[in-house]
Amino acid sequence: MTIFQTVLKRTFILLTLLCVSFSFSQIKITDAQSQYPVSYATVSFNNGNGLFANDEGEFVFSKKLYPDIDTLYISALGYKELKIATTNLPKIIQMQTETNALDEVLITAKLDRKYKVEDIKPYLDDDYYHCWLPTIESEIAVYFNNPDEALKKITKVHFPVTLESKDWEKRKRSNADKKSFSTLFKMKFYNNENGYPGKELTYKTLVVRATEKGGDAIIFDVSEEDIFIPQSGIFVSLQVLGYTDSNGKLLSNKKYKEIKSRDGSIVKIPTNFRPLLPFTDKIPQNNTYIKRVFVNGNNWTRFETNSGFQSTLLQAGLNNYGMGITFNVYKD
Repeated sequence: MTIFQTVLKRTFILLTLLCVSFSFSQIKITDAQSQYPVSYATVSFNNGNGLFANDEGEFVFSKKLYPDIDTLYISALGYKELKIATTNLPKIIQMQTETNALDEVLITAKLDRKYKVEDIKPYLDDDYYHCWLPTIESEIAVYFNNPDEALKKITKVHFPVTLESKDWEKRKRSNADKKSFSTLFKMKFYNNENGYPGKELTYKTLVVRATEKGGDAIIFDVSEEDIFIPQSGIFVSLQVLGYTDSNGKLLSNKKYKEIKSRDGSIVKIPTNFRPLLPFTDKIPQNNTYIKRVFVNGNNWTRFETNSGFQSTLLQAGLNNYGMGITFNVYKD
Protein backbone atom coordinates (compact mmCIF):
# COMPACT_ATOMS: atom_id res chain seq x y z
CA MET A 1 0.00 0.00 0.00
CA THR A 2 1.39 3.40 -0.99
CA ILE A 3 1.73 6.34 1.41
CA PHE A 4 -1.07 8.13 -0.47
CA GLN A 5 -3.40 5.13 -0.07
CA THR A 6 -2.57 4.86 3.63
CA VAL A 7 -3.34 8.57 4.21
CA LEU A 8 -6.55 8.27 2.19
CA LYS A 9 -7.67 5.25 4.21
CA ARG A 10 -6.95 6.93 7.53
CA THR A 11 -8.80 10.08 6.40
CA PHE A 12 -11.83 8.00 5.40
CA ILE A 13 -11.85 6.21 8.78
CA LEU A 14 -11.58 9.54 10.63
CA LEU A 15 -14.43 11.08 8.66
CA THR A 16 -16.56 7.99 9.22
CA LEU A 17 -15.98 8.17 12.98
CA LEU A 18 -16.84 11.87 13.00
CA CYS A 19 -20.05 11.25 11.09
CA VAL A 20 -21.03 8.44 13.46
CA SER A 21 -20.24 10.62 16.47
CA PHE A 22 -22.39 13.49 15.23
CA SER A 23 -25.23 11.23 14.08
CA PHE A 24 -25.65 9.93 17.63
CA SER A 25 -25.76 13.46 19.07
CA GLN A 26 -28.20 15.06 16.65
CA ILE A 27 -31.50 16.06 18.26
CA LYS A 28 -34.67 17.17 16.46
CA ILE A 29 -37.34 19.56 17.79
CA THR A 30 -40.88 19.10 16.44
CA ASP A 31 -44.41 20.39 16.95
CA ALA A 32 -46.24 17.92 19.22
CA GLN A 33 -49.44 18.11 17.15
CA SER A 34 -48.28 18.36 13.53
CA GLN A 35 -44.86 16.70 13.93
CA TYR A 36 -43.42 19.47 11.74
CA PRO A 37 -39.95 20.72 12.69
CA VAL A 38 -39.70 23.83 14.89
CA SER A 39 -37.26 25.85 12.83
CA TYR A 40 -34.49 27.89 14.50
CA ALA A 41 -35.64 27.16 18.07
CA THR A 42 -33.47 28.63 20.82
CA VAL A 43 -31.64 26.08 22.97
CA SER A 44 -30.33 27.73 26.14
CA PHE A 45 -27.92 26.10 28.62
CA ASN A 46 -29.07 28.55 31.34
CA ASN A 47 -25.49 29.68 31.95
CA GLY A 48 -25.30 32.48 29.39
CA ASN A 49 -24.50 30.02 26.59
CA GLY A 50 -26.57 28.11 24.07
CA LEU A 51 -27.20 27.42 20.39
CA PHE A 52 -29.94 27.31 17.74
CA ALA A 53 -31.68 24.55 15.85
CA ASN A 54 -31.52 24.71 12.04
CA ASP A 55 -34.43 24.98 9.60
CA GLU A 56 -35.23 21.28 10.17
CA GLY A 57 -35.36 21.78 13.95
CA GLU A 58 -32.08 19.89 14.36
CA PHE A 59 -29.16 20.66 16.64
CA VAL A 60 -26.08 18.78 17.83
CA PHE A 61 -25.68 18.05 21.53
CA SER A 62 -23.86 15.41 23.56
CA LYS A 63 -22.34 15.17 27.01
CA LYS A 64 -18.96 14.82 25.35
CA LEU A 65 -19.40 18.22 23.68
CA TYR A 66 -21.01 19.88 26.71
CA PRO A 67 -20.09 17.83 29.82
CA ASP A 68 -21.10 20.60 32.27
CA ILE A 69 -24.66 21.05 30.97
CA ASP A 70 -27.39 19.10 32.77
CA THR A 71 -30.51 20.94 31.56
CA LEU A 72 -31.71 22.48 28.28
CA TYR A 73 -34.23 25.33 28.07
CA ILE A 74 -35.90 25.29 24.65
CA SER A 75 -38.04 28.15 23.37
CA ALA A 76 -39.63 29.23 20.09
CA LEU A 77 -42.22 31.75 19.02
CA GLY A 78 -45.73 30.38 19.63
CA TYR A 79 -44.61 27.49 21.86
CA LYS A 80 -44.43 26.87 25.59
CA GLU A 81 -40.87 26.93 26.90
CA LEU A 82 -39.55 23.46 27.56
CA LYS A 83 -37.12 22.41 30.31
CA ILE A 84 -35.50 19.04 29.72
CA ALA A 85 -32.67 17.12 31.42
CA THR A 86 -29.68 16.16 29.27
CA THR A 87 -29.51 12.71 30.88
CA ASN A 88 -30.98 10.20 28.39
CA LEU A 89 -31.87 13.07 26.06
CA PRO A 90 -34.38 11.83 23.45
CA LYS A 91 -33.64 12.08 19.74
CA ILE A 92 -36.93 13.91 19.17
CA ILE A 93 -38.14 16.70 21.46
CA GLN A 94 -41.76 17.77 21.07
CA MET A 95 -43.03 21.26 21.90
CA GLN A 96 -46.59 22.25 22.78
CA THR A 97 -48.15 25.31 21.13
CA GLU A 98 -49.06 28.30 23.28
CA THR A 99 -52.40 29.58 22.00
CA ASN A 100 -52.25 33.03 23.58
CA ALA A 101 -48.61 33.76 22.73
CA LEU A 102 -49.51 36.00 19.78
CA ASP A 103 -52.71 37.62 21.03
CA GLU A 104 -51.33 41.12 20.51
CA VAL A 105 -50.08 40.62 16.96
CA LEU A 106 -51.49 43.29 14.65
CA ILE A 107 -53.40 41.73 11.77
CA THR A 108 -54.43 44.06 8.95
CA ALA A 109 -56.27 43.20 5.75
CA LYS A 110 -54.57 43.65 2.40
CA LEU A 111 -54.67 47.31 1.45
CA ASP A 112 -55.75 48.57 -1.95
CA ARG A 113 -54.88 52.21 -1.40
CA LYS A 114 -52.44 54.69 -2.83
CA TYR A 115 -49.18 55.13 -1.00
CA LYS A 116 -45.80 56.77 -1.26
CA VAL A 117 -42.52 55.02 -0.56
CA GLU A 118 -40.22 56.49 2.08
CA ASP A 119 -36.80 55.44 3.35
CA ILE A 120 -34.75 55.71 6.47
CA LYS A 121 -31.36 55.04 4.97
CA PRO A 122 -28.76 52.86 6.71
CA TYR A 123 -25.51 54.35 7.97
CA LEU A 124 -22.58 52.66 6.23
CA ASP A 125 -19.01 52.52 7.50
CA ASP A 126 -16.03 50.49 6.28
CA ASP A 127 -13.85 51.15 9.32
CA TYR A 128 -13.23 47.84 11.08
CA TYR A 129 -12.71 49.62 14.40
CA HIS A 130 -16.25 51.05 14.30
CA CYS A 131 -17.90 47.64 14.30
CA TRP A 132 -19.78 45.30 16.59
CA LEU A 133 -18.56 41.70 16.42
CA PRO A 134 -21.70 39.49 16.35
CA THR A 135 -21.97 36.50 18.66
CA ILE A 136 -24.94 34.17 19.01
CA GLU A 137 -25.50 35.27 22.61
CA SER A 138 -26.45 38.85 21.65
CA GLU A 139 -29.50 40.29 19.89
CA ILE A 140 -29.42 43.89 18.63
CA ALA A 141 -32.65 45.89 18.24
CA VAL A 142 -33.09 49.35 16.70
CA TYR A 143 -36.05 51.62 17.46
CA PHE A 144 -37.89 53.46 14.68
CA ASN A 145 -40.24 56.25 15.72
CA ASN A 146 -43.67 56.79 14.16
CA PRO A 147 -43.97 60.59 13.78
CA ASP A 148 -47.65 60.79 12.75
CA GLU A 149 -50.90 58.84 12.46
CA ALA A 150 -50.50 57.80 8.81
CA LEU A 151 -50.60 54.02 8.25
CA LYS A 152 -47.12 52.69 7.46
CA LYS A 153 -46.06 49.25 6.27
CA ILE A 154 -42.43 48.11 6.31
CA THR A 155 -41.39 46.55 2.99
CA LYS A 156 -37.60 46.27 3.32
CA VAL A 157 -35.00 46.22 6.07
CA HIS A 158 -31.44 47.37 5.33
CA PHE A 159 -28.72 45.82 7.50
CA PRO A 160 -25.37 47.64 7.10
CA VAL A 161 -22.29 45.41 7.22
CA THR A 162 -18.57 46.05 6.93
CA LEU A 163 -16.75 43.86 4.42
CA GLU A 164 -13.20 42.84 5.27
CA SER A 165 -10.45 42.88 2.67
CA LYS A 166 -8.47 39.70 2.09
CA ASP A 167 -5.29 41.78 2.02
CA TRP A 168 -5.02 44.07 5.07
CA GLU A 169 -2.72 46.46 3.21
CA LYS A 170 -5.44 47.00 0.59
CA ARG A 171 -8.32 47.39 3.06
CA LYS A 172 -9.01 51.03 2.10
CA ARG A 173 -9.38 50.28 -1.58
CA SER A 174 -12.96 49.97 -2.78
CA ASN A 175 -12.03 47.34 -5.38
CA ALA A 176 -10.07 45.14 -2.96
CA ASP A 177 -11.09 41.47 -2.81
CA LYS A 178 -13.29 40.80 0.21
CA LYS A 179 -13.20 37.89 2.65
CA SER A 180 -16.01 35.48 1.93
CA PHE A 181 -18.70 34.52 4.47
CA SER A 182 -22.16 33.00 4.49
CA THR A 183 -24.01 33.79 7.71
CA LEU A 184 -27.62 33.32 8.75
CA PHE A 185 -29.44 35.95 10.81
CA LYS A 186 -32.82 35.87 12.50
CA MET A 187 -34.88 39.05 12.23
CA LYS A 188 -37.66 40.06 14.63
CA PHE A 189 -40.13 42.93 15.01
CA TYR A 190 -41.29 44.14 18.43
CA ASN A 191 -43.83 46.67 19.66
CA ASN A 192 -42.82 49.50 21.98
CA GLU A 193 -43.42 48.60 25.61
CA ASN A 194 -42.49 51.51 27.87
CA GLY A 195 -39.55 52.44 25.66
CA TYR A 196 -38.19 48.90 25.25
CA PRO A 197 -38.85 45.99 22.85
CA GLY A 198 -42.02 44.20 23.95
CA LYS A 199 -44.21 41.66 22.16
CA GLU A 200 -43.17 40.20 18.81
CA LEU A 201 -45.30 41.41 15.89
CA THR A 202 -44.94 38.48 13.50
CA TYR A 203 -46.15 34.90 13.49
CA LYS A 204 -43.31 33.64 11.30
CA THR A 205 -39.66 33.05 12.04
CA LEU A 206 -37.86 35.32 9.57
CA VAL A 207 -34.25 34.61 8.58
CA VAL A 208 -31.90 36.30 6.13
CA ARG A 209 -28.63 35.00 4.74
CA ALA A 210 -25.77 37.46 4.38
CA THR A 211 -22.77 36.99 2.07
CA GLU A 212 -20.03 39.30 0.87
CA LYS A 213 -21.76 39.38 -2.52
CA GLY A 214 -24.61 41.42 -1.04
CA GLY A 215 -22.41 44.48 -0.64
CA ASP A 216 -22.25 46.76 2.39
CA ALA A 217 -26.01 46.66 3.11
CA ILE A 218 -27.98 43.42 3.23
CA ILE A 219 -31.52 44.12 2.02
CA PHE A 220 -34.32 41.88 3.32
CA ASP A 221 -37.66 42.12 1.52
CA VAL A 222 -40.55 41.75 4.01
CA SER A 223 -43.28 43.23 1.83
CA GLU A 224 -45.31 40.00 2.01
CA GLU A 225 -45.32 39.93 5.82
CA ASP A 226 -47.77 42.84 6.43
CA ILE A 227 -45.69 44.48 9.15
CA PHE A 228 -47.30 47.79 10.10
CA ILE A 229 -45.61 50.33 12.35
CA PRO A 230 -47.63 50.89 15.56
CA GLN A 231 -48.35 54.44 16.72
CA SER A 232 -45.74 54.08 19.46
CA GLY A 233 -43.04 53.01 16.99
CA ILE A 234 -41.39 49.68 16.25
CA PHE A 235 -38.20 47.79 17.13
CA VAL A 236 -36.40 45.75 14.45
CA SER A 237 -33.81 43.28 15.68
CA LEU A 238 -30.99 41.21 14.26
CA GLN A 239 -29.54 38.06 15.80
CA VAL A 240 -26.80 35.89 14.31
CA LEU A 241 -27.58 32.16 14.11
CA GLY A 242 -24.28 30.96 12.67
CA TYR A 243 -22.50 30.13 9.42
CA THR A 244 -24.19 28.25 6.60
CA ASP A 245 -23.17 25.95 3.78
CA SER A 246 -23.27 27.06 0.12
CA ASN A 247 -27.02 26.33 0.02
CA GLY A 248 -27.80 28.52 3.02
CA LYS A 249 -28.35 25.65 5.48
CA LEU A 250 -27.24 26.40 9.03
CA LEU A 251 -24.08 24.53 10.04
CA SER A 252 -23.38 23.01 13.45
CA ASN A 253 -20.34 25.17 14.08
CA LYS A 254 -18.85 25.26 17.54
CA LYS A 255 -20.19 28.47 19.04
CA TYR A 256 -17.66 28.88 21.87
CA LYS A 257 -13.95 28.80 22.50
CA GLU A 258 -12.90 27.07 25.72
CA ILE A 259 -10.21 28.84 27.73
CA LYS A 260 -8.75 27.56 31.00
CA SER A 261 -8.77 30.20 33.74
CA ARG A 262 -6.15 30.62 36.47
CA ASP A 263 -8.14 28.49 38.91
CA GLY A 264 -8.28 25.65 36.39
CA SER A 265 -11.94 26.07 35.45
CA ILE A 266 -13.02 26.24 31.81
CA VAL A 267 -14.54 29.50 30.56
CA LYS A 268 -16.56 29.51 27.34
CA ILE A 269 -15.94 32.58 25.18
CA PRO A 270 -18.51 33.18 22.38
CA THR A 271 -17.15 32.90 18.86
CA ASN A 272 -17.35 36.05 16.73
CA PHE A 273 -19.17 35.64 13.43
CA ARG A 274 -18.76 37.63 10.26
CA PRO A 275 -19.90 40.06 8.88
CA LEU A 276 -19.02 42.95 11.16
CA LEU A 277 -21.85 45.35 12.02
CA PRO A 278 -20.86 49.05 11.80
CA PHE A 279 -22.02 51.43 14.54
CA THR A 280 -22.40 55.18 14.02
CA ASP A 281 -22.28 58.50 15.89
CA LYS A 282 -24.61 60.21 13.39
CA ILE A 283 -27.79 59.45 15.35
CA PRO A 284 -28.21 61.76 18.37
CA GLN A 285 -30.69 59.53 20.23
CA ASN A 286 -29.81 56.19 21.77
CA ASN A 287 -31.99 53.99 19.55
CA THR A 288 -30.04 50.73 19.89
CA TYR A 289 -30.82 48.04 22.46
CA ILE A 290 -28.94 44.85 23.37
CA LYS A 291 -29.91 41.68 25.20
CA ARG A 292 -28.21 38.39 26.02
CA VAL A 293 -30.30 35.71 24.36
CA PHE A 294 -29.36 32.66 26.42
CA VAL A 295 -29.81 34.09 29.89
CA ASN A 296 -33.09 32.86 31.34
CA GLY A 297 -35.47 35.82 31.76
CA ASN A 298 -33.11 38.07 29.77
CA ASN A 299 -33.91 41.77 29.57
CA TRP A 300 -33.20 44.48 27.03
CA THR A 301 -30.67 47.21 27.84
CA ARG A 302 -30.26 50.47 25.96
CA PHE A 303 -26.79 50.73 24.43
CA GLU A 304 -25.42 53.77 26.24
CA THR A 305 -22.58 54.64 28.57
CA ASN A 306 -24.58 54.58 31.81
CA SER A 307 -26.00 51.09 31.20
CA GLY A 308 -22.94 49.17 32.34
CA PHE A 309 -21.54 48.35 28.89
CA GLN A 310 -17.75 48.16 28.73
CA SER A 311 -17.48 48.94 25.02
CA THR A 312 -14.85 50.71 22.97
CA LEU A 313 -17.68 51.70 20.61
CA LEU A 314 -19.34 53.80 23.31
CA GLN A 315 -15.99 55.25 24.30
CA ALA A 316 -15.64 56.46 20.71
CA GLY A 317 -19.17 57.91 20.71
CA LEU A 318 -20.54 55.18 18.40
CA ASN A 319 -23.85 54.63 20.14
CA ASN A 320 -26.13 53.17 17.45
CA TYR A 321 -26.32 50.42 14.87
CA GLY A 322 -27.35 52.30 11.73
CA MET A 323 -30.09 50.01 10.41
CA GLY A 324 -32.42 51.37 7.73
CA ILE A 325 -35.96 50.59 6.54
CA THR A 326 -38.16 51.20 3.48
CA PHE A 327 -41.89 51.61 4.11
CA ASN A 328 -45.14 52.51 2.38
CA VAL A 329 -47.08 55.49 3.74
CA TYR A 330 -50.75 55.00 2.84
CA LYS A 331 -52.98 57.92 1.95
CA ASP A 332 -56.40 58.40 3.56
